[in-house]
Amino acid sequence: MKKKLPYHLLFLLAGFLLTFVSCEKEVEIEIPGYQEQLVVDGSIELDQPPFILLSKSKDIYAPTDIQSFLGSFVSGAQVTVSDGSVKYPMIEVCTDNLPPGMEELAAEAFGLPVSELSKYHLCAYTSFDPNIFGKQGITYELEVQYEGKTYTSSSQMLTAPVFDSVYWKAAQGLPDYGYSYVTFTDPGNTKDAYQWEVRRINTNSEGKPIDAGFTRTFNPVFDDEFINGLTFDFWYENPMSFDDESLPEEYRGYYAKGDTVVIKFSKMDQIAFEFFEKKYVQLSSGGSPFASPANIPGNIEGGALGIWVALAPLYDTLVCLP
Repeated sequence: MKKKLPYHLLFLLAGFLLTFVSCEKEVEIEIPGYQEQLVVDGSIELDQPPFILLSKSKDIYAPTDIQSFLGSFVSGAQVTVSDGSVKYPMIEVCTDNLPPGMEELAAEAFGLPVSELSKYHLCAYTSFDPNIFGKQGITYELEVQYEGKTYTSSSQMLTAPVFDSVYWKAAQGLPDYGYSYVTFTDPGNTKDAYQWEVRRINTNSEGKPIDAGFTRTFNPVFDDEFINGLTFDFWYENPMSFDDESLPEEYRGYYAKGDTVVIKFSKMDQIAFEFFEKKYVQLSSGGSPFASPANIPGNIEGGALGIWVALAPLYDTLVCLP
């Protein structure tokens, strides 16, 4: 004898099937129109002059070739930096007409080799007046006037950090390669944030340092949310080695025994940390469609994007020997 389903179960089953086959719905998403904005990338470091790059934001669908990138930089703005008592006008310095001694700084800022700088007309804003070079404890105020609009920001130069010690340790199974290590005591009762950069200064066959400038490591910024007031050891990889095609893959990420490394460890305020942290998270996602979208917070008032940051760096030299 065959069993029949109760009528109420038949109705539920039918309803489920109808829902399943008819659940497709057209969804319309209204994407806001693109609006071009000024982008500020400015910093002042301890004992160094202010350095400000200005560019214009790009539509996500705009071309991404080198010419479009280079064409986004802005010249002709009026830029000043104040130490709270005197407002200093910045001068416009361009890559095809650099003053002597500015080549490495410009190459690092624009991400171009020194040999390529003179081929392009890219401009930044700075000052050679030593009275506006960075000093600890000063709040520096930036003002940019461009196309009839005024943009402002401020950032305080904090006290530079101090390492307890730096050392190199060989990786397990690789006696000639290892990471750079640091013992560091974070000051208690304050909210601190840091950035890590490195440069090898041992020379190549031409007698020049093998790294032209400082390079940031993977995830180069962190704050003291979990280490406030503690003494701890941490390590960082060699970011320059990942692009060295002459180096076997198993040695990439390490410093070779005998390398001499200059560590640049900078303290920054919390707003700058939040900007750089989210920026590097987005960069590390590599454009993955599964990465979480995030707005990168800046500190520029007046409708511009970007950051103005005072950095207090510690420089220390590490010789990679046991």
